Formats: sequence, structure tokens, C-alpha cells
Amino acid sequence: MEKNPKQFRNQNRRPAPERQYSPEKDDGMTLIGRNAVLEALNSERPIDRIYVKSGDTEGTIRVIIAKAKERGIVIKEIAKNRLDEMTSNANHQGVIASCPFVPYATIDDMFEKANASDEQPFLIILDEIKDPHNLGAIIRTADATGAHGVIIPARRAVGLTSAVGKTSAGAANHVLVAKVTNIASTIDDLKKKGVWIACADMSGDSMYKADLKGSIALVIGSEGEGVGRLVKERCDFAVSLPMKGVLNSLNASVAAGVLMYEVLRAREI
Repeated sequence: MEKNPKQFRNQNRRPAPERQYSPEKDDGMTLIGRNAVLEALNSERPIDRIYVKSGDTEGTIRVIIAKAKERGIVIKEIAKNRLDEMTSNANHQGVIASCPFVPYATIDDMFEKANASDEQPFLIILDEIKDPHNLGAIIRTADATGAHGVIIPARRAVGLTSAVGKTSAGAANHVLVAKVTNIASTIDDLKKKGVWIACADMSGDSMYKADLKGSIALVIGSEGEGVGRLVKERCDFAVSLPMKGVLNSLNASVAAGVLMYEVLRAREI
């Protein structure tokens, strides 16, 4: 398969906005209060992100912020009333932490899973998917199509919340999910390992004309923004879904599902 030098162009389209992740609506594992959060940091417990009351950087909060930065955990300052809403007015002491409901895997784990099945790696890379229902649906389809793992960014994206687990119908307990600090550099590393990177983009060739066999990773962007420019530029080629209707976009999880099944079809020919 030869790399496609196609230059990507912007699309003048206005898809329906993707729902934003609202942590206060998630019933995942939330640690409330300074002692609980600090204990989790000291015990190396996996933490997706920490929410701190705006302007509160004294005492224990300062220690929490410092330790979180050492571990590369996302820290977000929000107003006290948001913290009140997220904790149902519990005594949060100006800080809460959101933890994944299942542990994250590594990309090496995904390669090991592929090797154990005597298969070439099939990965899904998500660029800023913020809706937990989209992530859960993608994980469920990844399980159905035999993908070896899903890669998500640490920032500006939803993590493994309980809402994701529920939407995945239990698939999140079986599909490996890795959280990385930089999607673009992760793609560079995957290419060095012989993985071809296919970007889902309206400017790409039809998926029916693309060669989706072999070691491959599908890159799926959010509905509102699509795949980011820096990430798109690192992809080997772009693929698009034929659109015959009035609307020219699909929900991110639907588009991902169609492409995943096209990869599965190509592998079984």
C-alpha cells in the first residue's frame, strides 16, 4: 500500500454540534475532599482529572496541584457552584477528582493482544471525542469488529467514566483503552512500528477505494471540529464515507462504526 500525498482541505460544513462532557452528570468514581484526593495521588491510583475551586491554591490544594502536575494529570479550575453541583452540595473542600472505572492499558498491551491472536494490529485513535455516549458506542463496536484497542487523548476528551461503561454495554471491560498525552506523537510512534494511519475526513477518497488491510489505525475526530490539523497532517491517507442524503455528516460513533466494519470486511476477504 502506497502513501497518499493528498493535501487535506477545509470543508465548509456545519454538522450538528457534539454534546460536551458534563462531569456533574456522570456517576463514575468521584473522590471528594482534600484528604481523599491527596491519598489517591500518593497511592498512584489512576485519576483522569482533578477539579479545583477557582483561585484556591493555598495549603493542601497547592500540594495536590503539585503532585497532579508531577503525574501529568489534567487540572481544571472551576467555580464553587459547579463543584457544589458535581457533588450534590457535599463538603468538597474545594477539590474533587474523577477516576476511571476500569484501568487504562498501554499501546504495548494492544500490540501484545494482536500478536497473541496472530493478527496484524487494528487500532482506533480518537481525537477529542468529548461525549461519553460516543466513546462508549465506539468501544462497543471496537469489541464487535475485533479491534485491538482504542487510543484517547488525556486532554480535551472524555475518559473512562461509568457513563462510557454503560453505553458500551460492558465492552469497556474487554476492550483495551490507552490514554496518551499527545495524539500526533503517538501516531509517529505507531508509524515507526509499521502501522498505517487512515484519517476519517470528508476530503478523503471513498472507503470502498481505500486499502484497509494490514496493520492499520483509524483516526476519528469530533463532530464539531473533525480531526485536528496537526493530527491530520501525520496520517498516511484519508478515507470518507459516501453521503447520498441532504445532510453531509454523521454522528462520530456511527461514522467510526461504519469504518471499523469496512476494515473487518477487508480483513476477511
